[in-house]
Amino acid sequence: MSFLKRLFGGGGGAAADTGPKADPVEYKGFLITPDPISADGQYRISAHIEAEIDGETKTHHLIRADVMRERDDAVEASLRKARQMIDEQGARLFG
Repeated sequence: MSFLKRLFGGGGGAAADTGPKADPVEYKGFLITPDPISADGQYRISAHIEAEIDGETKTHHLIRADVMRERDDAVEASLRKARQMIDEQGARLFG
């Protein structure tokens, strides 16, 4: 029965992270805010990437399938993945 509950959203899935909010980090004109997602006792890599483009603040929410056991490791991995996306895509990230 628990399989069916998870399949149809009855618990056991991702939940809001209850840890302290990570500080935003500036990188090449972008603002990265790590936001790991608590998932089944681990933390999914996630971050918000913001930048001002043509006078408008744009936001991209990065979510990866990768999970880490420790929240601090997920914060570092989230920053690393966000920096990689910025290096590869730059402002195209928002388009």
